[in-house]
Amino acid sequence: MRAVPLMCLLALGVTGVLCLPSRPKKGSGTERVHDSQPSSEEHFAGEDHNANYDHDAFLGSEEAKKFETLTPEQSRERLRMLVPRVDTDKDGYVTEDELKNWVRFTQHRYIMEDVGKQWETHDTDKDGMLTWPEYRNTTYGPLTEEQMNQPEYHQYKKLFYRDQHRWGKADANNDKALTKDEYAAFLHPEEFEHMKTLVVDETLEDIDDDKDGYVSLEEYIDDMWPARDRKEGAAEPDWVKSEREQFGQYRDKNSDGRMDRAEVKAWIIPPDYDHAEAEAKHLIYESDEDKDGKLTATEIVDKYDLFAGSQATDYGEALNRHEEF
Repeated sequence: MRAVPLMCLLALGVTGVLCLPSRPKKGSGTERVHDSQPSSEEHFAGEDHNANYDHDAFLGSEEAKKFETLTPEQSRERLRMLVPRVDTDKDGYVTEDELKNWVRFTQHRYIMEDVGKQWETHDTDKDGMLTWPEYRNTTYGPLTEEQMNQPEYHQYKKLFYRDQHRWGKADANNDKALTKDEYAAFLHPEEFEHMKTLVVDETLEDIDDDKDGYVSLEEYIDDMWPARDRKEGAAEPDWVKSEREQFGQYRDKNSDGRMDRAEVKAWIIPPDYDHAEAEAKHLIYESDEDKDGKLTATEIVDKYDLFAGSQATDYGEALNRHEEF
């Protein structure tokens, strides 16, 4: 996902501070993969299960943080109060589909909360629409075209034109202003089908150093393990050797020694794995005591440490929200 925080730098030749969107640095290869996982936590470390992943998936990461202050009794009680929101057909059971939809709802809520936080900063005239000049002024400040053409502003210029191009793609109705949904596509293009081609374009722009339209093995490794991080004479780390193998076995599907656009897309936006469905299956498998393929409120509450934990999660605010699922 596109990074949210702003990185403020003193702009050479410009009075004041220039705020630019922070970007992943070259060398953050694994961060290029947009697989819509419901948590930034690792679900399993070897055979060790990390319940924090499940907490984030079921409650959302921000909600899960607040649960850390609850006693086990409070955790169980609040979780019991949440179950009817997940049980959308109100039959007294939570099915796999209902759990899957709830996890997806939680993921979408994170995206829209992210949009809402940034919207207040950028929508300076408070008209409910976001124009490119508004975003440009609040993000890039008073830089002129002449200044951006100066060598010291090369990186700023690259980011500026990338954002401008992404803005145009996100403006689905071409009315020169973004709605909140369109702004969500701008911030999180990997989540929107019509933006996924752009995600591939931006990845190639970053990694394809020789601009031949492909990612070679050398370019792939250099993105994850750049020259500046390598110690002279040091052996190649095992994880890099593993990535070389991954490239040959899984990334370069036609075995021509490079990744084309389709292969790059399959790498950074994996098409075949539904994390919400996998999480729903996992939660039912771990909690379904009578093995009927669905969960009662009691089964969920009995496994409160899996769904929410206590003094280790966040749920509180979920009960205070008024948006309908």
